[in-house]
Amino acid sequence: MVPPHAASSGHRPASAEQVGETISAVLGSKAKSVSVALGEVTVVVAAADYLAAATSLRDEEGCKFEQLIDLCGLDYSEYKDGQHDGLRYCVATHLLSVSLNQRVRLKVFCPDDDFPVVDSLNGIWNSANWFEREAFDLFGIVFEGHNDLRRILTDYGFIGHPFRKDFPTTGYVEMRYDPEQKRVIYQPVTIEPREITPRVIREDNYAGHA
Repeated sequence: MVPPHAASSGHRPASAEQVGETISAVLGSKAKSVSVALGEVTVVVAAADYLAAATSLRDEEGCKFEQLIDLCGLDYSEYKDGQHDGLRYCVATHLLSVSLNQRVRLKVFCPDDDFPVVDSLNGIWNSANWFEREAFDLFGIVFEGHNDLRRILTDYGFIGHPFRKDFPTTGYVEMRYDPEQKRVIYQPVTIEPREITPRVIREDNYAGHA
């Protein structure tokens, strides 16, 4: 049952707390948590309930999140200096209700750290298409049911996923033009990793200055 304060298009928008209460009532046990911080509502669901919860958020009265405006991957492996002990990869989706003038952040964690997979939302909001391709490219998250899941930002033949926390800053391969083969080739990175220490230069008698 949707709470009576759920806003309609002719009323003042509901507060974040009211939106959270409405979403809790709509999703029921599908919502692992519903929280409000800094005026923003965040809902966490299990991977098994991801599609059903997303559909409810789009269709149910008091929700009506007609638009998916952003979707991104998250790598929690170094969160809070490594104190995070839950699943590593997460997908965060930002939804907008134009008719009710409200927003929500929907989060789902991939059940398998070694092979992160969640369902694609492209069949619910077609704007998810390129966002999911981006998350696949940069984090290696696979979106089950996406009909064209391929890299979108990195080059052909790119190795790895550059937004993962354990991806080296120099990458795994480098490219150069080979004059003998007369083409661009890929080869292992030749840059030696080094630690850069900032140089501090002070004027003479610096300590005596005011």
